[in-house]
Amino acid sequence: MVAVKNKRLLLKILSLISVVRGYNILILVIAQYLTSAIILAPKMPLRKVLFDANLFFLILSSATVIASGYIINNFYDSEKDLINRPKKTMLDRFVSQRTKLSVYFILNFAAVFFASYVSFRAVVFFSIYIFMIWLYSHRLKKILFLGNLVASILTMTPFFVIFVYYKNFETVIFIHATFLYLMIVMRELVKDLENLKGDLVLNYKTIPVVYGEKWSKFFLSVLTVLAIIPIMLLTTKFDTGLMDYYFYISLLLLIFFLLFLYFSTAKWQYLLLHNILKLIIVAGVFSILLIDYKEVLNRVF
Repeated sequence: MVAVKNKRLLLKILSLISVVRGYNILILVIAQYLTSAIILAPKMPLRKVLFDANLFFLILSSATVIASGYIINNFYDSEKDLINRPKKTMLDRFVSQRTKLSVYFILNFAAVFFASYVSFRAVVFFSIYIFMIWLYSHRLKKILFLGNLVASILTMTPFFVIFVYYKNFETVIFIHATFLYLMIVMRELVKDLENLKGDLVLNYKTIPVVYGEKWSKFFLSVLTVLAIIPIMLLTTKFDTGLMDYYFYISLLLLIFFLLFLYFSTAKWQYLLLHNILKLIIVAGVFSILLIDYKEVLNRVF
């Protein structure tokens, strides 16, 4: 009996981690700290960045808001996910919808509480951020074009927070941000192709549903070409150190992405394209260390 209860508790914990996508939250936290330490405050002592209480609470607020966002998105998309991701949905359903909503409100309250340590403006900012995530999940995601653009902006928002905190708005940072934004927009569009069946059944007005796969692939091709522009600028006009190799590999992956895109018709093929973009995004986080690895080592040791 005890073993059964323990197994059920473990499944509920795994279910909740699955719902909030714990691995994504971890990557986000690492990305924010690396961006802060290496790109936004490269001359500041590493210890000062890592032990900055205001930065810590900004990142903690971002993480809790994103986690709550995954929960409310899961809540509204439960029917669609049952069609598109039946196995994951079965795991997610070990936690009741009522429990998910309770955790959602607790996380949002915690995020505002953490932000209050920084400033009243931070409280206002994160309150608006929470509302926009809810509005996106409830209504905006079903609106043609707007859903993809808003989802990408909401994904970038945690980085905008630390840009403002450090007041660092150099041109190179905006070009980095443009490349990341294009990758995220492309990923959102590929996800729509991947989830076409569920979106059709539930009448979501996504680009693949309204315009079909052919036009969706055309839009993705345009975005891929646009993504090459910041790669060329960052590798030729700015000093990004050994991170140049990351951009060269990303360029090769985008060329493969573009070629494979036109042969893709099945869900597994779109999933592969999705994973290529995810690899580029995640690898980009850790490649930040390559911008000036010698300086990083000096600051550590």
